[in-house]
Amino acid sequence: MLKLILLLVLTEAFFPFKDDIAILTKFKPSQSEGEECNGPEIISTAGSEIPSSSEGLNSTETTLLIPEHQVIDKRHQSKDSIFFRDGVRRIDFVLSYVDDLNKEWEKKLERRKEFESNLQKAGLELETEDKKESEDGKIFFVKIHAPWEVLITYAEVLNIKVPIRENDITPRVENPLDCVLFPLRLPEKVMHPEPDYFTAPFSKDKQELYLINDESTFFSPSMRNRIVNYILTRCPYGTEEGKKKFGIKRLLNNGTYTAAYPLHDCQYWKKASDPNCDSERYTLYMEWARFLRFYKEQPLDLIRKYYGEKIGIYFAWLGFYTEMLFLAAVVGLICFLYGLFTMDENMSSKEICDPAIGGEIIMCPLCDRDCEYWRLNTTCESSQYSHLFDNVATLFFAIFMGIWVTLFLEFWKRRQARLKYEWDLVDFEEEQQQLQLRPEYEAKCTRKKRNPITQEMEPYLPLTSQAVRFCISGATVLFWVSLIIASMIAVIVYRLAVYAAFASLMENTQTLQPISGLLTPQLATSVTASCLNFVIIMILNFFYERIAIWITDMEIPRTHMEYENRLTMKMFLFQFVNYYSSCFYVAFFKGKFVGYPGGYTYMFNRWRNEECDPAGCLIELTTQLTIVMAGKQIWGNIQEAIVPWICNWWGRRKARNNPENLYSRWEQDHDLQTFGALGLFYEYLEMVIQFGFITLFVASFPLAPLLALMNNILEIRVDSWKLTTQYRRPVAAKAHSIGVWQEILNGMAILSVVTNAFIVAFTSDMIPRLVYYYAYSEDEDSPMSGYINNSLSVFQISDFPERNKPKENPENFFICRYRDYRYPPDHERKYLHTMQFWHILAAKLAFIIIMEHVVFIVKFFVAWMIPDVPADVKAKIKREKYLTQKILHEYELEKLKERLCQGDKQATEKEFIATEGRMELSRAM
Repeated sequence: MLKLILLLVLTEAFFPFKDDIAILTKFKPSQSEGEECNGPEIISTAGSEIPSSSEGLNSTETTLLIPEHQVIDKRHQSKDSIFFRDGVRRIDFVLSYVDDLNKEWEKKLERRKEFESNLQKAGLELETEDKKESEDGKIFFVKIHAPWEVLITYAEVLNIKVPIRENDITPRVENPLDCVLFPLRLPEKVMHPEPDYFTAPFSKDKQELYLINDESTFFSPSMRNRIVNYILTRCPYGTEEGKKKFGIKRLLNNGTYTAAYPLHDCQYWKKASDPNCDSERYTLYMEWARFLRFYKEQPLDLIRKYYGEKIGIYFAWLGFYTEMLFLAAVVGLICFLYGLFTMDENMSSKEICDPAIGGEIIMCPLCDRDCEYWRLNTTCESSQYSHLFDNVATLFFAIFMGIWVTLFLEFWKRRQARLKYEWDLVDFEEEQQQLQLRPEYEAKCTRKKRNPITQEMEPYLPLTSQAVRFCISGATVLFWVSLIIASMIAVIVYRLAVYAAFASLMENTQTLQPISGLLTPQLATSVTASCLNFVIIMILNFFYERIAIWITDMEIPRTHMEYENRLTMKMFLFQFVNYYSSCFYVAFFKGKFVGYPGGYTYMFNRWRNEECDPAGCLIELTTQLTIVMAGKQIWGNIQEAIVPWICNWWGRRKARNNPENLYSRWEQDHDLQTFGALGLFYEYLEMVIQFGFITLFVASFPLAPLLALMNNILEIRVDSWKLTTQYRRPVAAKAHSIGVWQEILNGMAILSVVTNAFIVAFTSDMIPRLVYYYAYSEDEDSPMSGYINNSLSVFQISDFPERNKPKENPENFFICRYRDYRYPPDHERKYLHTMQFWHILAAKLAFIIIMEHVVFIVKFFVAWMIPDVPADVKAKIKREKYLTQKILHEYELEKLKERLCQGDKQATEKEFIATEGRMELSRAM
């Protein structure tokens, strides 16, 4: 009876406006299993502040029911309201479900009743919106509020840092270039929405220490939704098949609930009418998420405050990566312009295009039987365009990019260290946060063993089960990687099979004659094969993403960090092989194992291996890289921007007919797309794959950084736009770095030095030209004249075997030329490699060794010279630690003095002296 009176008093306090909210004057008994309470407004208050406590009010004592005949007029509540109906308690999370009367109906009802009851026992307060009040008349919404007692309890559990005093450390000296960079700056209130504080981990026993001006706003909305999500992921809902079931993720997977999400604070296109709402979403949209603001800096502090540190660190990394790309893009553009302006001075192209030289050189057929002899000057245009990317600047740019990638990674470490200090992540123990057991691990691992450190029983997965799961996982990954290699071989077979068809088509079709010089059979084959390869890449990606998630779930990783790391490595390995295999083929295999006329090598003893263009394979690598890289970026932006927009437009089309003030904040957010737990994973993966394109193969395409720069400028605004306007608000999460992606970037940086050295040595014509220039040139006035004739060997047509011999020889040629360094038919070492071939090979190997060592030495020297943490940040970290410890010690000393004054016998003089001694020691340290 006492509890009943107390509840009525609390009801009067929470709901003073009785005209707006009807309250039932009598309580219904708790329902039996199988019954459902459809339609009523449920306002639950729970008094327990202890996590997972079994104590608390029962369902009869904690539930107020609104009669079905009393309908609440939603016009009295703003459509942008983020509060309960009392206008006081903030909505920290929303659950939604559909009351579908199928065979699982009773089971879902029972799960929801048990789950919501346990949420109340954990201290959360619930309020349910009847389906009659929803826009489509089908969806129930359960609004969740975390009261102060719950927030302070779990803030201590999650080790959340809160302000204890305003930061009095002198800010950084202003940059002299600030006046120049002023147009790029955002307003101060946008860049720094909160004052800078000294912070300390929250403790319930020291609440007087913290700057608690208002309990309702002390914890930011992102902190609040993080705390509620922590409870939701661990709250039990019963036992099924002898196993304990818990966590909102399982309830979402089995359809008990349809969605679980925190609310945006307002509509993105206008501020909220409620003065208590900060309208941060509106600010982010106006100052950050619009493309017209592409030249402005990012409001990283506001992003962190609204979305959490994990999303904030991603946009900080993406912005820094884009800034660093500007330098690489400028240098790459200069190298490209050098090739463009020196195109007419290229002696190799001049000789190929000269009718008296290239026009008189008859080349051997490029395929068996069906292809004809052809003149070298037919490749005039392609040889000129090849010079754009295959010139002396290519070597310089390859070395420059090897150093640039080191500068990027080292300066990012410094930027990351500064963010860790500014965002209170210096003492963030990722192991404490990320190494917590995953709810799925706790649910699936029924066996327990004692932890040798904590001496507590915890679930574990037997070694035999782990071995079986890893074997299945490894076999699956190996199968899919083999599938990629098989698809690449299929594309190679396509190239070999259709080349003859393209050659025949272009020779016999009069309409193609005007462009035959530009669109050679090699280029036509390369372009179509690249497009086909891109389509295969997209299809394999679509299926493998789902397979990778499935096998990672099957492995049952113990912690969130293990889960993300395993999934990252699986996805990256697959994407690496999928995207780069075709580029590796063109760069390092095509044209390297061709043989010679009369002794060609064949794939599967059927298809003759491809030859490079007489001007080299570099232009084909450039074509392959451009198509795959540009195609991926275009397709990625379509997927990220257009698809969510269409889905949201389709989902909201009915809501346009309803009055605006009936379309509530939780319904608006419900109709948005979900930014899942792996949302950032795909963003990082996209950027890391792009990073590979601009580092691993940049020697073949100096404009790659420029393309990446333009894409990233768009990418930042697309990502911010979709996150702010098209997706539900993600649950805030902490992170003090980009995680395992840092190691992946380091590995790709080292690999890029090797690949670019091999590209310059074996794919471009740089080394053969240099060897000819210094060792074989006979014209001192024009050292490169005669290079084309020197690089082509002679073959006697009568030596053709029947399998290779063309069907027709209308001009009765006696010899043809081919790209290699072999002795002529009248030499005693007929068709064997000349000494020049071995000289060139030795020069290529020497170049690779020298370039790798030079770049690696410079890389490691630069990395050693640049400290990971700036000196001023180190000083500030030490200063803040000292001041924070001093504040805490002074607080403890004051508390001890109070106890002494109050005559507390336990507060001895020795304890007082020890506390003062600890303060002195802290000052000395």
